[in-house]
Amino acid sequence: MNPSPGAGAPQASPQAGPLRPGSARARFPGFDGELLTGSGVPPWASEDYGHTVHAPPLAVLVPGSVRDVREALAAAARQGIPVAARGGGHSVHGQAQAPGGLVVDMRALDRVVRMSDTEVTVEAGALWRDVLAATLPLGRTPPVLTDYLGTSVGGTLSVGGIGGTSHRYGLQTDCVLSLDVVTGTGEEVTCSPERHRELFDAVRAGLSQCGLIVRATLQLVRAPARVRRYQLSYRDLAAFLADQHRLAHEGRFGHLEGQPRPEPDGTWTHLLEAAAFEPCDRASWPPPDRELLGDLAHQRGTEEIEDLPYADFLDRMAPGEALLRTTGEWFHPHPWLNLFLPGAAARAVVAGTLAGLTRRDLGESGLVLLYPVPTARSRTPLLRRPAGDTMYLFALLRTAPGGDPAARDALIAANGAVYRRALAAGAVAYPVNTLRMSPGDWHTHFGPEWARLAAAKRRYDPARILTPGHGLAI
Repeated sequence: MNPSPGAGAPQASPQAGPLRPGSARARFPGFDGELLTGSGVPPWASEDYGHTVHAPPLAVLVPGSVRDVREALAAAARQGIPVAARGGGHSVHGQAQAPGGLVVDMRALDRVVRMSDTEVTVEAGALWRDVLAATLPLGRTPPVLTDYLGTSVGGTLSVGGIGGTSHRYGLQTDCVLSLDVVTGTGEEVTCSPERHRELFDAVRAGLSQCGLIVRATLQLVRAPARVRRYQLSYRDLAAFLADQHRLAHEGRFGHLEGQPRPEPDGTWTHLLEAAAFEPCDRASWPPPDRELLGDLAHQRGTEEIEDLPYADFLDRMAPGEALLRTTGEWFHPHPWLNLFLPGAAARAVVAGTLAGLTRRDLGESGLVLLYPVPTARSRTPLLRRPAGDTMYLFALLRTAPGGDPAARDALIAANGAVYRRALAAGAVAYPVNTLRMSPGDWHTHFGPEWARLAAAKRRYDPARILTPGHGLAI
């Protein structure tokens, strides 16, 4: 089913009722933290990184404890009040907003609770850079990290969490050992593959429909000391995809990503980014460049190679973020589109999309991502995967001009057109998107897993109060 205009705006479920002005404190009494109402509701609670949806809540809870989250959700369920959790605020289309309801500011729950050589338990509001600040001094790291470390643990686990090591380890949801979840009834449940498996599988990549993650226990692996980073240029898309496919399945590199970049003459250069890790990948250091690159089909003589500490490599987006905050582009609308393309259709979909795309369509700070993950690496049931042995993340990370709603809306409409073409070729959405998806679109998206999600929703969020911004309407 094609997206319906306007269907992506956050809506309360049919059973949910908005708070009335002046009633919030009476309806949510007795917190350890702080309940912000009226003029005290901060503007950020009505916005996100996307700046495409503006949906004010009536109240914001800054929890002082997990008990606050339990009490808030229990009270909201009794009264039919919509609730959404907000972590790093990096949603792009109102997914963490609760119009007329309650936003839970998860940033207040950001502690690293405990850690060993093999695992770490953190509260869901912790940012991934907070996790690394605790694990790296002990020589440990989560296996998969997103490119931007300013997202929250709970936020990325609710959608999947993909990164340059996913070709080896899957997504972040595949590296979770257990979760502490507060359901839509206010019950706190510890779930894992061995305990309450139904909830565990409904929460990982479940778009916060069945519960809010409050703590996560994550797998840890040995952290590399240094990284040797390669950037290789390709003019031919087919050769670029073929090399990416081979490298993803060989595991030659620890990190593998890619970016198509527009040239002034309207053509595209495809940049393959790969990295070898010391000491995880190679017994000797530095690795032999000729051995790693000699059989690849990139343009000879264009290689860019650098060595850097692992921590600097992980936080490589920090300088760009600082620049964009200075120029103001960080605060412009970001109508993003993220898709998983089947390997068999990747070349046609990418070529067709890029043929109609210009630098202006991306925006000054916009970019395109294109890189592979073997589908067998992902074992998260609700993370939708296309057919075939390989899926390619194809992301149009656009930046719209500030103060130009017409330009922003045109890019959102363009996202819908690209999505429909990709869907016809067997693609699925990676649900970090500015897409106007109807409930029918979501039913199609989840396919055979829809029944699993709907059953879990009935059990764990019977009042249907949780996370209305996705527009699932289960």
